[in-house]
Amino acid sequence: MTAPVAANLLAARLDRLPLSRTIWRLVSLISLGGVFEFYDIFLSGYIAPGLVRSGLFASTTTGLFAIDGIGFFVFCNFAGMFVGCVGFGSIADRLGRRSIFVTSLIWYSIATAIMAAQNTAIGVDTWRFIAGIGIGLEQITIDTYLAELVAPRGRGKVFAFCQFVEFCVVPMVALLGWLLVPKEPFGVAGWRWVTLIGSAGALMVWWLRRSLPESPRWLAVHGREAEAERIVAELEAKVSNDIGRPLPPPSPPVASAAGGSRFREIFRPPYGKRTLVLSIFNLLQTIAFYGFGAWVPTLLIAKGIRVTTSLEYAFIIAIANPVGPLLGMLVADRMERKWQIVSAGAGIGVFMFLFAHQANAAAVIVFGVMVTLANNWMSFAFHTYQGELFPTRIRGRAIGFVYGWSRVSAAFAGLLIGFFLREGGATGVAFFIGAAMLIMIATIAGFGPRTRHLPLEEISN
Repeated sequence: MTAPVAANLLAARLDRLPLSRTIWRLVSLISLGGVFEFYDIFLSGYIAPGLVRSGLFASTTTGLFAIDGIGFFVFCNFAGMFVGCVGFGSIADRLGRRSIFVTSLIWYSIATAIMAAQNTAIGVDTWRFIAGIGIGLEQITIDTYLAELVAPRGRGKVFAFCQFVEFCVVPMVALLGWLLVPKEPFGVAGWRWVTLIGSAGALMVWWLRRSLPESPRWLAVHGREAEAERIVAELEAKVSNDIGRPLPPPSPPVASAAGGSRFREIFRPPYGKRTLVLSIFNLLQTIAFYGFGAWVPTLLIAKGIRVTTSLEYAFIIAIANPVGPLLGMLVADRMERKWQIVSAGAGIGVFMFLFAHQANAAAVIVFGVMVTLANNWMSFAFHTYQGELFPTRIRGRAIGFVYGWSRVSAAFAGLLIGFFLREGGATGVAFFIGAAMLIMIATIAGFGPRTRHLPLEEISN
């Protein structure tokens, strides 16, 4: 049996596995690594007041690239993630998904611990950039692995659950920011404690994930059919035991699209159009997602709310983050992926405008929560979507390339949010985010392909 035929047969066997306890356990272990992308990103907003209070940084500066500006601090994080996505994304295609899970969290943990010990703005920025490289590589591998593991009819639900796990950390970092940033426990600045807690947590998750198997689809495509067969057979036996009956026979295998595994493949038909659409989308989606999420405390301060109260409000808003994906699990596989993204983008634009124009505390929190829920919906829908649109042989590098543009956008969005905040306050930020959502909606609605309930091999054709 040739390698392509063996890979197609194994894929068909994987695609008939129901979402049993065994599959959910693997999904949970995979999802835990993504926690630290969100911890790391939202860390920026919640420790920003502490960095300013310590005298290391300024909340606003005269130049976009001022080293002591919070905007540049955010820029360094996303610049590091961009290097991790684009510069190292192909490693997951060459060496396997599991090897990335082993190394990326160790990288992030060490670099983050060193960052917490810095006493200059340039030192903090440098190690923020280095930590970003590790965590950027982690997230694209999660999208790649989940898409390859889970059957088509449960793929959206699994990605929503993954985002639920990841978003659970957002209220945690918000709570830590609220409790620790204004204080100095044991004489150590609160922002350093919040940073070190993330570093220690990454090591713990690395230890828990050591038992993850390699992706059978990746093994089969690389000619390691015996290993892939062993893993799939073990999964089949465990899932059959979970559900208490034999598994149904697999559907006829779908032939994988022929092609090479070089980087240039993502620019050739039919993938070139998908690469362009997702690159434009990722340039725009982070303006809303991180432009709001990472700047909530600063936006609230700009509305005249004092630092301690703004951190309290930001924590209340952050509690909504895990709720969005949980609600989304109800529609994740019932509604076409592209229309979920479009609907979420429209909600972000409307609710952000309303948030910016509220003076009442309750209204500020309500519309802040609505922006958060819409952002969550868009997030799990697009992570599913970009994991589906490319074949296994180039999935890691393709996701790394298109997702890398979101890191570029987020890096500069932090600088631009600071500019619009200075020039137009929260309203100026709302108009900036709304304009980005309009272009994003037009791109996905007009040119995004359909993927719901389709095998990965069929989508790649």
